[in-house]
Amino acid sequence: MNVNVHSIHFDADIKLVGFIRERLQKLTLFHDRILSSEVFLRLEHDGDDRRNKVVEVRMAVPGRELFAKRNSKSFEEATDQVAEAIRRQLERSKTRAKQV
Repeated sequence: MNVNVHSIHFDADIKLVGFIRERLQKLTLFHDRILSSEVFLRLEHDGDDRRNKVVEVRMAVPGRELFAKRNSKSFEEATDQVAEAIRRQLERSKTRAKQV
């Protein structure tokens, strides 16, 4: 699976990019036909809450495009949350494909 990571208005650390790629590669255990993933990292200005790290993932599987967006205190935590959301979507799309 091809994983492209885009950091908007900042330069992402190599360790962070490696963590994101590794975490998304694990999703191939749940769906073996993932074509590609686009990851967007962004910092939002939210005042005092400090949950301003945003991770968006757009994942292409045959016949569908999955999307999830999460924000958190760290990019790693947001990546874990978004990967879990995509995992649930992958399992649902796989069971729907089997039913058809």
